[in-house]
Amino acid sequence: MNETSGNKRVVLSANNVEKNYGAVGGVPVEVLKGVSLEIHAGDITAIVGASGSGKSTLLHILGGLDRPSHGEVRINSESFSSLSESKVCEIRNRSIGFVYQFHHLLLEFTALENVAMPLLMREDSVAEAREKASDMLTRVGLDHRLGHQPTELSGGERQRVAIARALVTGPACLLADEPTGNLDKSSAADFMDLMFQVNEELETSVVVVTHDMELAAKMYRTYRLDDGCLRPDR
Repeated sequence: MNETSGNKRVVLSANNVEKNYGAVGGVPVEVLKGVSLEIHAGDITAIVGASGSGKSTLLHILGGLDRPSHGEVRINSESFSSLSESKVCEIRNRSIGFVYQFHHLLLEFTALENVAMPLLMREDSVAEAREKASDMLTRVGLDHRLGHQPTELSGGERQRVAIARALVTGPACLLADEPTGNLDKSSAADFMDLMFQVNEELETSVVVVTHDMELAAKMYRTYRLDDGCLRPDR
C-alpha cells in the first residue's frame, strides 16, 4: 500500500492480513482472510460486524497487541512485522491509544495518576507527566476530578479518564473497542461527542469497533467485517 492517499497521510494500514487459530478437526480456524485497510490522518472510521466476527482480533492486530498469521501492519510507515516485541511496545506507546468497553483504570490510583501512567512508563519526568495528564483531563472536562479515584467517578467520567489516558501520549490513531457498550444512552452520546471533538481538535485518527449501527452511522466511513473479510459498508 502507498503511504499517502490524495492529500492525506496514511497513519495506519493493514495489507492482506490473515489470522488463523489452532485447528479444529485438523482444519485451521480462519478469523481474518486477507484484510486490507488504510486509515488516513484525521479519519474517524467504524468497523462493524456481528459478535464473534473478528472485530476485536483485527483491532488488536492493528494496534500491535497481536501478530497476524500473514500480511503486514504499518503505523506511521513503520512495519510491525520485522520488529522485536520491545520495539513494538515502544511504537504502540508513542503512536497508538486504546479505549475499551471497560475502562481498565487502576482503582488504587487517582484520575491524574491513571492518565500520567503511560508517560511515566516511557520515562517522562513525574512533573511533566502530571502536567500533561492534568491538561488532558481538563480537555475532556474533568479538571474538577483530578484527585478522584475511579470508584468515585460515574461510568461516563471513567470512560473520559480512559480517553485522556489514551490520548496523553499524542498518538496518531485512537483505537476504540465497543467503547459505549457499558454506558447508558446519554453517557454514550456524550462519549461520542467527545470522540468527534478529539478528532477535530487534535486531528487524531479514530477507529471504532462496534456492533451498534446507530453509533456507526455517525462515523465518516464504515467497514463491515463478515466471514473474515472486510468490505466498505458506506
